[in-house]
Amino acid sequence: MATASSAPREYALFAQAAPNGTADKETLKTIFAEYGSGTAPEGTADFAAVAPALKKEQTHHPEGEGNCLGFAALDSQGVLVPHLFTRKSLGPDDIRVQITHCGICHSDKHQTRNEWGNSKFPMVPGHEIVGIVTEVGENVTDFKASLLNSVVVGERAGIGCIFDSCRECEQCKEDLEQHCAGVLWTYNSTNPDGSATQGGYSTHYVIDKRYALHVPDNLPLDAAAPLLCAGITVYSPLRYYGLDKPGMKVGVVGLGGLGHMAVKFLKAFGCEVTVISTSSSKREEALKHLGADRFVISKSEDEMKAAAGTLHGIIDTVSAQHDLALYMTLLRPANAKYVLVGVPEEPYQLHSSALIFKRASVGGTLVGGIKETQEMLDFCGEHNITCEIEKIPIDYVNTAMERLVKNDVHYRFVIDICGSLVYDYSK
Repeated sequence: MATASSAPREYALFAQAAPNGTADKETLKTIFAEYGSGTAPEGTADFAAVAPALKKEQTHHPEGEGNCLGFAALDSQGVLVPHLFTRKSLGPDDIRVQITHCGICHSDKHQTRNEWGNSKFPMVPGHEIVGIVTEVGENVTDFKASLLNSVVVGERAGIGCIFDSCRECEQCKEDLEQHCAGVLWTYNSTNPDGSATQGGYSTHYVIDKRYALHVPDNLPLDAAAPLLCAGITVYSPLRYYGLDKPGMKVGVVGLGGLGHMAVKFLKAFGCEVTVISTSSSKREEALKHLGADRFVISKSEDEMKAAAGTLHGIIDTVSAQHDLALYMTLLRPANAKYVLVGVPEEPYQLHSSALIFKRASVGGTLVGGIKETQEMLDFCGEHNITCEIEKIPIDYVNTAMERLVKNDVHYRFVIDICGSLVYDYSK
Protein backbone atom coordinates (compact mmCIF):
# COMPACT_ATOMS: atom_id res chain seq x y z
CA MET A 1 0.00 0.00 0.00
CA ALA A 2 1.35 3.42 -0.97
CA THR A 3 2.33 5.77 1.86
CA ALA A 4 3.89 9.21 2.13
CA SER A 5 7.33 7.65 2.65
CA SER A 6 7.08 4.96 -0.05
CA ALA A 7 5.49 7.19 -2.73
CA PRO A 8 6.59 10.72 -1.76
CA ARG A 9 6.01 12.43 -5.12
CA GLU A 10 2.52 11.00 -5.42
CA TYR A 11 1.80 11.96 -1.81
CA ALA A 12 3.03 15.52 -2.37
CA LEU A 13 0.64 15.86 -5.29
CA PHE A 14 -2.26 14.33 -3.35
CA ALA A 15 -1.61 16.55 -0.31
CA GLN A 16 -2.05 19.66 -2.43
CA ALA A 17 -5.59 18.54 -3.22
CA ALA A 18 -6.25 17.45 0.37
CA PRO A 19 -4.69 20.07 2.68
CA ASN A 20 -7.04 19.08 5.50
CA GLY A 21 -7.00 15.34 4.78
CA THR A 22 -10.10 15.45 2.56
CA ALA A 23 -9.39 15.64 -1.13
CA ASP A 24 -11.10 18.20 -3.32
CA LYS A 25 -12.16 16.10 -6.30
CA GLU A 26 -12.01 18.93 -8.83
CA THR A 27 -8.47 19.76 -7.77
CA LEU A 28 -7.61 16.07 -7.96
CA LYS A 29 -8.88 15.92 -11.52
CA THR A 30 -6.61 18.81 -12.47
CA ILE A 31 -3.62 17.18 -10.77
CA PHE A 32 -4.25 13.84 -12.47
CA ALA A 33 -4.50 15.54 -15.84
CA GLU A 34 -1.25 17.47 -15.40
CA TYR A 35 0.91 15.20 -13.27
CA GLY A 36 -0.47 11.65 -13.41
CA SER A 37 -1.85 9.12 -15.84
CA GLY A 38 -4.57 11.53 -16.88
CA THR A 39 -7.58 9.84 -15.32
CA ALA A 40 -8.64 9.92 -11.69
CA PRO A 41 -10.09 6.70 -10.21
CA GLU A 42 -13.84 6.89 -9.67
CA GLY A 43 -15.55 6.75 -6.30
CA THR A 44 -12.63 7.35 -3.95
CA ALA A 45 -10.33 10.07 -2.73
CA ASP A 46 -8.15 7.81 -0.60
CA PHE A 47 -4.41 8.25 -1.20
CA ALA A 48 -3.59 4.54 -1.32
CA ALA A 49 -6.23 4.09 -4.01
CA VAL A 50 -5.26 7.04 -6.20
CA ALA A 51 -1.47 6.83 -5.83
CA PRO A 52 -0.93 4.39 -8.74
CA ALA A 53 -2.65 6.79 -11.13
CA LEU A 54 -0.34 9.61 -10.01
CA LYS A 55 2.82 7.62 -10.66
CA LYS A 56 5.11 8.52 -13.55
CA GLU A 57 8.26 6.92 -14.87
CA GLN A 58 11.64 8.39 -13.92
CA THR A 59 12.34 11.33 -16.23
CA HIS A 60 16.14 11.39 -16.35
CA HIS A 61 18.76 8.64 -16.07
CA PRO A 62 22.21 10.11 -15.40
CA GLU A 63 25.16 7.88 -14.59
CA GLY A 64 26.21 7.47 -10.98
CA GLU A 65 24.54 6.62 -7.72
CA GLY A 66 22.44 8.45 -5.17
CA ASN A 67 19.04 8.77 -3.58
CA CYS A 68 18.17 12.16 -5.07
CA LEU A 69 17.82 13.32 -8.66
CA GLY A 70 18.68 16.90 -9.51
CA PHE A 71 20.14 19.22 -12.13
CA ALA A 72 23.72 20.27 -11.44
CA ALA A 73 26.43 22.47 -12.89
CA LEU A 74 29.54 20.31 -13.21
CA ASP A 75 31.95 23.20 -13.81
CA SER A 76 32.07 26.98 -14.19
CA GLN A 77 30.51 26.83 -17.65
CA GLY A 78 27.29 26.71 -15.65
CA VAL A 79 25.45 24.26 -17.90
CA LEU A 80 22.94 22.34 -15.79
CA VAL A 81 22.59 18.60 -16.45
CA PRO A 82 20.80 15.68 -14.75
CA HIS A 83 22.77 14.50 -11.73
CA LEU A 84 22.36 11.83 -9.05
CA PHE A 85 23.62 12.56 -5.55
CA THR A 86 22.99 11.43 -1.99
CA ARG A 87 20.93 13.44 0.47
CA LYS A 88 21.64 12.83 4.14
CA SER A 89 19.52 10.28 5.97
CA LEU A 90 16.60 11.50 8.04
CA GLY A 91 17.84 12.40 11.52
CA PRO A 92 15.76 12.61 14.71
CA ASP A 93 15.25 16.37 14.32
CA ASP A 94 14.87 16.41 10.55
CA ILE A 95 11.99 16.64 8.13
CA ARG A 96 11.99 15.33 4.58
CA VAL A 97 10.41 17.67 2.03
CA GLN A 98 9.29 16.41 -1.37
CA ILE A 99 9.97 19.45 -3.52
CA THR A 100 7.08 20.63 -5.67
CA HIS A 101 8.58 23.89 -6.96
CA CYS A 102 11.84 25.82 -6.83
CA GLY A 103 12.42 29.41 -7.88
CA ILE A 104 15.40 30.55 -9.94
CA CYS A 105 17.37 33.34 -8.27
CA HIS A 106 20.01 35.58 -9.90
CA SER A 107 22.50 34.18 -7.40
CA ASP A 108 21.95 30.72 -8.92
CA LYS A 109 23.34 32.09 -12.16
CA HIS A 110 26.30 33.72 -10.39
CA GLN A 111 27.14 30.61 -8.38
CA THR A 112 26.81 28.04 -11.18
CA ARG A 113 29.20 30.15 -13.29
CA ASN A 114 31.59 30.83 -10.39
CA GLU A 115 31.17 34.57 -10.86
CA TRP A 116 31.73 35.12 -7.14
CA GLY A 117 34.81 32.91 -7.08
CA ASN A 118 33.69 30.47 -4.36
CA SER A 119 31.77 27.81 -6.26
CA LYS A 120 32.03 24.10 -5.47
CA PHE A 121 31.23 21.59 -8.21
CA PRO A 122 29.16 19.61 -8.92
CA MET A 123 26.56 22.11 -7.73
CA VAL A 124 22.80 21.70 -7.53
CA PRO A 125 21.51 25.28 -7.11
CA GLY A 126 18.21 26.55 -5.73
CA HIS A 127 17.18 28.18 -2.44
CA GLU A 128 13.58 29.13 -3.14
CA ILE A 129 12.15 25.73 -2.24
CA VAL A 130 8.59 24.69 -1.44
CA GLY A 131 7.04 21.29 -1.07
CA ILE A 132 5.25 18.80 1.13
CA VAL A 133 6.58 17.10 4.26
CA THR A 134 6.62 13.33 3.65
CA GLU A 135 8.68 12.07 6.61
CA VAL A 136 9.74 13.36 10.01
CA GLY A 137 12.36 12.37 12.56
CA GLU A 138 11.41 10.88 15.89
CA ASN A 139 11.83 14.18 17.75
CA VAL A 140 9.68 16.18 15.36
CA THR A 141 6.29 16.86 16.89
CA ASP A 142 6.15 20.61 16.55
CA PHE A 143 7.26 21.67 13.06
CA LYS A 144 4.50 24.27 12.97
CA ALA A 145 4.99 24.91 16.69
CA SER A 146 3.29 28.17 17.62
CA LEU A 147 2.48 28.90 13.98
CA LEU A 148 -0.71 26.82 13.73
CA ASN A 149 -0.74 23.28 15.13
CA SER A 150 1.39 20.15 15.37
CA VAL A 151 0.41 18.33 12.18
CA VAL A 152 3.59 17.53 10.26
CA VAL A 153 3.38 14.90 7.50
CA GLY A 154 1.40 16.47 4.68
CA GLU A 155 2.32 19.99 5.80
CA ARG A 156 3.40 22.64 3.28
CA ALA A 157 7.03 23.53 3.91
CA GLY A 158 9.50 26.07 2.63
CA ILE A 159 13.30 26.08 2.63
CA GLY A 160 15.13 29.32 2.00
CA CYS A 161 18.78 30.31 1.91
CA ILE A 162 19.83 28.91 5.30
CA PHE A 163 20.46 25.19 5.86
CA ASP A 164 22.11 25.31 9.30
CA SER A 165 24.08 27.50 11.69
CA CYS A 166 26.04 27.11 14.92
CA ARG A 167 22.98 27.90 17.12
CA GLU A 168 25.25 29.22 19.88
CA CYS A 169 26.69 32.57 18.79
CA GLU A 170 25.24 35.99 19.49
CA GLN A 171 23.83 36.23 15.97
CA CYS A 172 22.02 32.90 16.20
CA LYS A 173 20.60 33.79 19.61
CA GLU A 174 19.27 37.03 18.12
CA ASP A 175 17.60 35.14 15.21
CA LEU A 176 20.16 36.47 12.74
CA GLU A 177 21.43 33.11 11.50
CA GLN A 178 22.35 34.64 8.14
CA HIS A 179 25.20 36.47 9.93
CA CYS A 180 26.48 33.44 11.86
CA ALA A 181 30.15 32.78 11.11
CA GLY A 182 29.30 29.10 10.79
CA VAL A 183 26.20 29.45 8.65
CA LEU A 184 25.64 26.73 6.06
CA TRP A 185 23.77 27.84 2.98
CA THR A 186 21.17 25.68 1.26
CA TYR A 187 23.67 24.98 -1.50
CA ASN A 188 27.37 25.58 -2.15
CA SER A 189 28.38 25.20 1.50
CA THR A 190 30.49 22.46 3.06
CA ASN A 191 28.97 20.17 5.68
CA PRO A 192 31.04 19.07 8.70
CA ASP A 193 31.64 15.71 6.97
CA GLY A 194 33.16 17.48 3.95
CA SER A 195 30.22 16.97 1.61
CA ALA A 196 28.63 19.89 -0.21
CA THR A 197 25.13 21.14 0.47
CA GLN A 198 22.95 20.79 -2.63
CA GLY A 199 19.93 22.90 -3.47
CA GLY A 200 16.39 22.67 -4.67
CA TYR A 201 16.71 21.89 -8.37
CA SER A 202 16.09 18.36 -7.14
CA THR A 203 13.41 15.93 -6.04
CA HIS A 204 13.64 16.21 -2.25
CA TYR A 205 15.44 17.90 0.65
CA VAL A 206 16.22 16.83 4.23
CA ILE A 207 16.64 19.62 6.78
CA ASP A 208 16.54 20.19 10.52
CA LYS A 209 13.07 21.36 11.55
CA ARG A 210 14.59 24.55 13.03
CA TYR A 211 15.44 25.77 9.54
CA ALA A 212 12.22 24.77 7.77
CA LEU A 213 9.37 27.20 7.26
CA HIS A 214 5.60 26.92 7.06
CA VAL A 215 4.00 28.12 3.83
CA PRO A 216 0.51 29.55 4.53
CA ASP A 217 -2.28 27.37 3.19
CA ASN A 218 -3.88 30.12 1.11
CA LEU A 219 -0.76 30.80 -1.00
CA PRO A 220 -0.21 28.75 -4.18
CA LEU A 221 3.05 26.88 -3.78
CA ASP A 222 4.49 27.85 -7.16
CA ALA A 223 4.01 31.59 -6.67
CA ALA A 224 5.11 31.35 -3.02
CA ALA A 225 8.48 29.76 -3.81
CA PRO A 226 10.34 33.02 -4.67
CA LEU A 227 9.26 34.52 -1.35
CA LEU A 228 11.99 32.36 0.25
CA CYS A 229 14.67 34.62 -1.28
CA ALA A 230 13.24 37.46 -3.38
CA GLY A 231 10.57 38.11 -0.76
CA ILE A 232 12.70 38.13 2.36
CA THR A 233 15.53 40.03 0.60
CA VAL A 234 13.33 43.12 0.37
CA TYR A 235 11.01 42.54 3.34
CA SER A 236 13.88 42.42 5.84
CA PRO A 237 15.48 45.80 4.99
CA LEU A 238 12.12 47.56 4.69
CA ARG A 239 11.33 46.44 8.24
CA TYR A 240 14.81 46.94 9.68
CA TYR A 241 15.28 50.45 8.29
CA GLY A 242 11.76 51.51 9.23
CA LEU A 243 10.49 52.02 5.70
CA ASP A 244 7.23 50.34 6.61
CA LYS A 245 5.08 53.06 8.17
CA PRO A 246 1.71 54.02 6.63
CA GLY A 247 1.98 57.23 4.66
CA MET A 248 5.74 57.07 4.16
CA LYS A 249 6.92 57.88 0.66
CA VAL A 250 9.35 55.19 -0.51
CA GLY A 251 11.10 54.72 -3.83
CA VAL A 252 11.93 51.41 -5.51
CA VAL A 253 14.83 51.40 -7.96
CA GLY A 254 14.43 48.59 -10.48
CA LEU A 255 11.27 46.62 -11.22
CA GLY A 256 12.49 43.05 -11.50
CA GLY A 257 12.14 40.02 -9.26
CA LEU A 258 13.12 41.96 -6.13
CA GLY A 259 11.65 45.33 -7.11
CA HIS A 260 8.14 44.10 -7.81
CA MET A 261 8.09 42.32 -4.43
CA ALA A 262 9.21 45.55 -2.74
CA VAL A 263 6.27 47.38 -4.35
CA LYS A 264 3.84 44.73 -3.09
CA PHE A 265 5.16 44.87 0.47
CA LEU A 266 5.22 48.66 0.57
CA LYS A 267 1.63 48.89 -0.64
CA ALA A 268 0.59 46.37 2.02
CA PHE A 269 2.39 48.52 4.64
CA GLY A 270 0.32 51.52 3.50
CA CYS A 271 3.21 53.46 1.96
CA GLU A 272 3.18 55.71 -1.10
CA VAL A 273 5.36 54.01 -3.68
CA THR A 274 7.45 55.59 -6.43
CA VAL A 275 9.02 53.22 -8.94
CA ILE A 276 12.22 54.56 -10.48
CA SER A 277 13.32 53.03 -13.77
CA THR A 278 15.62 53.89 -16.66
CA SER A 279 12.83 53.72 -19.25
CA SER A 280 9.06 54.02 -19.57
CA SER A 281 8.59 50.38 -20.63
CA LYS A 282 7.36 49.28 -17.19
CA ARG A 283 5.27 52.36 -16.37
CA GLU A 284 1.90 50.73 -17.00
CA GLU A 285 2.93 47.53 -15.22
CA ALA A 286 4.08 49.49 -12.16
CA LEU A 287 1.08 51.81 -11.90
CA LYS A 288 -1.85 49.69 -13.07
CA HIS A 289 -0.87 46.14 -12.22
CA LEU A 290 1.31 46.51 -9.12
CA GLY A 291 -0.42 49.60 -7.78
CA ALA A 292 2.53 51.97 -7.47
CA ASP A 293 1.55 55.59 -6.94
CA ARG A 294 4.21 57.24 -9.14
CA PHE A 295 6.67 56.31 -11.83
CA VAL A 296 9.87 58.26 -12.49
CA ILE A 297 12.25 57.79 -15.40
CA SER A 298 15.75 58.29 -14.05
CA LYS A 299 17.06 59.39 -17.45
CA SER A 300 14.50 62.20 -17.60
CA GLU A 301 15.95 65.36 -16.11
CA ASP A 302 12.49 66.90 -15.79
CA GLU A 303 10.96 63.90 -14.00
CA MET A 304 13.90 63.57 -11.62
CA LYS A 305 13.77 67.29 -10.83
CA ALA A 306 10.04 67.13 -10.12
CA ALA A 307 10.53 64.19 -7.73
CA ALA A 308 13.60 65.63 -5.97
CA GLY A 309 13.47 65.75 -2.17
CA THR A 310 10.20 63.81 -1.88
CA LEU A 311 11.13 60.37 -0.51
CA HIS A 312 11.63 59.15 3.05
CA GLY A 313 13.68 56.28 1.69
CA ILE A 314 14.70 54.24 -1.32
CA ILE A 315 15.29 50.52 -1.71
CA ASP A 316 17.65 49.88 -4.62
CA THR A 317 17.32 46.40 -6.15
CA VAL A 318 19.54 46.86 -9.21
CA SER A 319 22.68 44.73 -9.55
CA ALA A 320 24.15 46.71 -12.45
CA GLN A 321 26.47 49.67 -11.87
CA HIS A 322 24.63 53.01 -11.59
CA ASP A 323 25.05 56.49 -10.12
CA LEU A 324 23.81 56.41 -6.51
CA ALA A 325 24.23 60.15 -6.09
CA LEU A 326 21.69 60.76 -8.86
CA TYR A 327 19.05 58.68 -7.12
CA MET A 328 19.85 60.19 -3.73
CA THR A 329 18.64 63.57 -4.97
CA LEU A 330 15.15 62.10 -4.60
CA LEU A 331 15.56 61.75 -0.82
CA ARG A 332 14.05 64.23 1.58
CA PRO A 333 16.34 66.96 3.02
CA ALA A 334 16.98 65.15 6.32
CA ASN A 335 17.08 61.67 7.88
CA ALA A 336 16.27 59.69 4.76
CA LYS A 337 17.59 56.19 4.08
CA TYR A 338 19.01 54.56 0.97
CA VAL A 339 19.02 50.75 1.15
CA LEU A 340 21.00 48.53 -1.20
CA VAL A 341 20.12 44.90 -1.93
CA GLY A 342 21.66 44.54 -5.39
CA VAL A 343 25.29 43.43 -5.79
CA PRO A 344 27.06 44.86 -8.88
CA GLU A 345 30.35 43.41 -10.05
CA GLU A 346 32.24 46.65 -9.36
CA PRO A 347 32.08 48.81 -6.17
CA TYR A 348 29.90 51.91 -6.11
CA GLN A 349 31.45 55.38 -6.08
CA LEU A 350 29.68 57.86 -3.79
CA HIS A 351 30.95 61.22 -2.53
CA SER A 352 30.36 61.87 1.18
CA SER A 353 28.61 65.15 0.40
CA ALA A 354 25.62 63.19 -0.89
CA LEU A 355 25.16 61.95 2.68
CA ILE A 356 26.41 64.86 4.77
CA PHE A 357 24.13 67.57 3.46
CA LYS A 358 21.01 65.42 3.84
CA ARG A 359 21.99 63.57 7.02
CA ALA A 360 21.18 60.53 4.92
CA SER A 361 22.26 56.98 5.62
CA VAL A 362 23.12 54.16 3.26
CA GLY A 363 22.67 50.55 4.31
CA GLY A 364 22.11 47.04 3.10
CA THR A 365 20.96 43.65 4.31
CA LEU A 366 21.47 39.97 3.54
CA VAL A 367 18.16 38.07 3.41
CA GLY A 368 16.70 37.44 6.89
CA GLY A 369 16.88 34.93 9.72
CA ILE A 370 14.49 32.03 10.10
CA LYS A 371 12.15 33.85 12.49
CA GLU A 372 11.89 36.92 10.26
CA THR A 373 11.42 34.79 7.15
CA GLN A 374 8.48 33.05 8.82
CA GLU A 375 7.12 36.46 9.82
CA MET A 376 7.35 37.49 6.17
CA LEU A 377 5.54 34.35 4.98
CA ASP A 378 2.77 34.88 7.54
CA PHE A 379 2.45 38.52 6.41
CA CYS A 380 2.15 37.30 2.82
CA GLY A 381 -0.56 34.89 3.88
CA GLU A 382 -2.48 37.64 5.66
CA HIS A 383 -2.24 40.00 2.68
CA ASN A 384 -2.35 37.38 -0.10
CA ILE A 385 1.05 38.43 -1.46
CA THR A 386 2.85 36.18 -3.94
CA CYS A 387 5.43 36.59 -6.67
CA GLU A 388 4.64 37.10 -10.35
CA ILE A 389 6.10 34.00 -11.98
CA GLU A 390 6.74 32.11 -15.19
CA LYS A 391 6.51 28.38 -14.46
CA ILE A 392 8.89 26.16 -16.43
CA PRO A 393 9.89 22.48 -16.68
CA ILE A 394 13.35 21.50 -15.46
CA ASP A 395 14.57 20.82 -19.01
CA TYR A 396 14.08 24.51 -19.81
CA VAL A 397 16.40 25.64 -17.01
CA ASN A 398 19.45 26.46 -19.16
CA THR A 399 17.34 28.58 -21.50
CA ALA A 400 15.87 30.28 -18.45
CA MET A 401 19.38 31.13 -17.21
CA GLU A 402 20.21 32.77 -20.53
CA ARG A 403 16.97 34.74 -20.43
CA LEU A 404 17.79 35.74 -16.86
CA VAL A 405 21.03 37.31 -18.06
CA LYS A 406 18.98 39.41 -20.48
CA ASN A 407 16.37 40.30 -17.80
CA ASP A 408 13.84 38.52 -19.97
CA VAL A 409 11.54 37.19 -17.25
CA HIS A 410 8.27 38.32 -15.72
CA TYR A 411 9.34 38.45 -12.81
CA ARG A 412 10.67 35.14 -11.55
CA PHE A 413 11.18 31.71 -13.10
CA VAL A 414 9.84 28.84 -11.02
CA ILE A 415 10.66 25.22 -11.86
CA ASP A 416 7.77 22.75 -11.72
CA ILE A 417 9.76 19.99 -10.02
CA CYS A 418 6.91 17.51 -9.47
CA GLY A 419 5.83 17.86 -13.07
CA SER A 420 9.20 17.53 -14.78
CA LEU A 421 11.76 15.87 -12.47
CA VAL A 422 10.68 12.39 -11.37
CA TYR A 423 12.83 9.86 -9.50
CA ASP A 424 11.89 6.22 -8.97
CA TYR A 425 12.32 5.81 -5.22
CA SER A 426 11.33 2.14 -5.41
CA LYS A 427 14.67 1.17 -7.01
